[in-house]
Amino acid sequence: MPPPCSLLCHLATLLCVWALCQAQLDTKLPPGTPIIQLRLAGDKHKHYEGRVEVYYNGEWGTVCDDDFSIHAANVVCRELGYVEAVSWSPSSKYGKGEGRIWLDNVHCSGLERTLAQCESNGFGVSDCKHSEDVGVVCSQRRIAGFKFISTLTNNVESLNVQVEDVRIRAISSQRKRVPMTEGYLEVKDGGKWRQICDLEWTQMNSRVICGMYGFPGEKRYNTKVYKLLSKRRKKNYWGFGVNCTGNEASLHGCKLGHKVELRGNATCEKGLPVVVNCVPGRAFAPSHAQGFSKAYRVEQPLVRLRGGANIGEGRVEVLKNGEWGTVCDDSWNLEAATVVCRELGFGSAKEALAGGKLGQGMGPVHMNEVKCSGFEKSLTECYFNRDALGCSHEEDAAVRCNVPAMGFQNRLRLSGGRNPFEGRVEVLAEKNGSLVWGTVCSDSWGTIEATVVCRQLGLGFANNAFQETWYWPGDVSADDVVMSGVRCSGTEMTLAQCLHHGKHLDCPRGGGRFAAGVSCSETAPDLVLNAQVVEHTTYLEDRPMYILQCANEEHCLSSSAAAATSSSYRRLLRFSSQIHNNGLTDFRPRAAHNSWIWHECHRHYHSMEVFTHYDLLSLNGTKVAEGHKASFCLEDTQCEEGIEKRYECANFGQQGITVGCWDTYRHDIDCQWIDVTDVVPGDYIFQVVINPNFEVAESDYTNNVMKCRCRYDGHRIWMYNCYIGGSVSSESEESSFSGLMNNQLGHR
Repeated sequence: MPPPCSLLCHLATLLCVWALCQAQLDTKLPPGTPIIQLRLAGDKHKHYEGRVEVYYNGEWGTVCDDDFSIHAANVVCRELGYVEAVSWSPSSKYGKGEGRIWLDNVHCSGLERTLAQCESNGFGVSDCKHSEDVGVVCSQRRIAGFKFISTLTNNVESLNVQVEDVRIRAISSQRKRVPMTEGYLEVKDGGKWRQICDLEWTQMNSRVICGMYGFPGEKRYNTKVYKLLSKRRKKNYWGFGVNCTGNEASLHGCKLGHKVELRGNATCEKGLPVVVNCVPGRAFAPSHAQGFSKAYRVEQPLVRLRGGANIGEGRVEVLKNGEWGTVCDDSWNLEAATVVCRELGFGSAKEALAGGKLGQGMGPVHMNEVKCSGFEKSLTECYFNRDALGCSHEEDAAVRCNVPAMGFQNRLRLSGGRNPFEGRVEVLAEKNGSLVWGTVCSDSWGTIEATVVCRQLGLGFANNAFQETWYWPGDVSADDVVMSGVRCSGTEMTLAQCLHHGKHLDCPRGGGRFAAGVSCSETAPDLVLNAQVVEHTTYLEDRPMYILQCANEEHCLSSSAAAATSSSYRRLLRFSSQIHNNGLTDFRPRAAHNSWIWHECHRHYHSMEVFTHYDLLSLNGTKVAEGHKASFCLEDTQCEEGIEKRYECANFGQQGITVGCWDTYRHDIDCQWIDVTDVVPGDYIFQVVINPNFEVAESDYTNNVMKCRCRYDGHRIWMYNCYIGGSVSSESEESSFSGLMNNQLGHR
């Protein structure tokens, strides 16, 4: 029998919706307002987003998307303790719910305190299906003072943990440690930091806490030390325990444990405040823990991330039979993403991304319909479908992982720029015994160095590297230089990890006008050469010198051609190149229209004077045929279905390569060759390098190198085993990218 209205009103005042109460809202709901609870659920959801589910009349159900609006989403999010809604999603984006569809045709003004106050068809009156279940995305900012009271069902464990903030508070001896891995766990509730009683605390709870702070694992701590310290600390316990399965991405995904009676320090009289001790991944281990033997060889990883702008994010790639391939996003979820993150030395996954959101890969799709428990040591241990038929690279799965707070952003900043994504690079360094902000000398400064800066600041990819920054405001003199001679490989997490002069500064042009600067972008292009096209179109041609005069003037022949007669022949290794843009941004030349160069042979302008290198190498890497620097006119020769061409060379048009398109230079175009006239028969390596000077920033440079084995018998040539750099295992390939980087660093 339902309780009388007066009791309902009283409960509404004490409990609020979702069994929560906002401290600042203590007025009663209108009499007769239905008492409901809300939660966010569904596939791939995080604690602040998901399918809207309503608990009413003893049963959980969903909300139909008909007439739903951002105003209704705001009511939902505030009811759950978030400041506001960011967006809402129709058509069961977070999966189909079960049970009743409680609400349909919901109309809210946005001022309601509970979704039950909004106009609707009435509870249980709906003509919708679960394919129309609505979802919301809430702001991650919590409402100050928002806290739990009891629940309507007295089943506290059915609720998720909802607090304003969570932190690990280190003891004094640990506070200077980076990253901070050990300390008391505290939650912020009602504007105050509180401890949690450890009587119900489990290893699974600690696993979740460590994961949300970027650590792959947890370990025991020194109980005696913390037991002694706890006696001296003033205690202020939170009123609930916590119950985690170990798979949650953060504490907010865990369930509440038993309610604790708050009676001063006696709240946890037989226990202590919770302490967690996390184990960082190798890349984030404190310096004193990195001293492993130089003879130790790191095992070939089975999983890697590619194409991500920041540390701990990227497209998931798996090594199988010596070849790297991608993972199809069918059934991709946070459990599988977390396995990847922990395997790579990060914490739990913040997001499991689908639809090639962090760029499309190349080669095979190795895994489909991946299902993980969340406790596997490697993604390769999860159940999956080996048949990826029907999966394209448009469905490549990706992850964003929780990473430790290393304080990288505190030692670097941008100043003078027009927006937060650009500016003069300034470094916090020690000078004359004190820490000061200073500039970086721009000698040898390039896109690779800018890439490290943008990554360190969490601003994505480098868009430009500036060697002159005088036009940005700020009083900068030559004496402000605190770092010079910076040279990076591109894999560093901070600018300080790059090679540089140290304390012995050397900046010949000074660091005022020539201070280094960057501009960053959240997305970047990614060029990849189609290796199969090269392999299938290669042939030899003997071409008379008298029709190669134009090409000779453009330095497309070997140096010996300078002494050749017009009646002699040159032997050319010809091939087609098909260059795809698999990134998230169009590839555009850095040079402006007015600096493009007219090429008489091609009868159009070339926007990049050095776009590719073509080289024939001996098996030990020595160049045997002069690889000319091939300039290009960039355009969209062909695009994937549904993508419109944007760039063409004709009539001094815009140049570039659109995302999802490719530029094909056919084998019969002048200079699309290597002059092998002086090459003796034998076995060689044919190499193509795209964007060799890193003139334009890309999300991944490792796939800019293509290598083939080739055999030349003096009359014919065979091209075989062509592969893109980074597409095969390191045991099958001497890292092309590392060799390229070393070569570039040596010539800058």
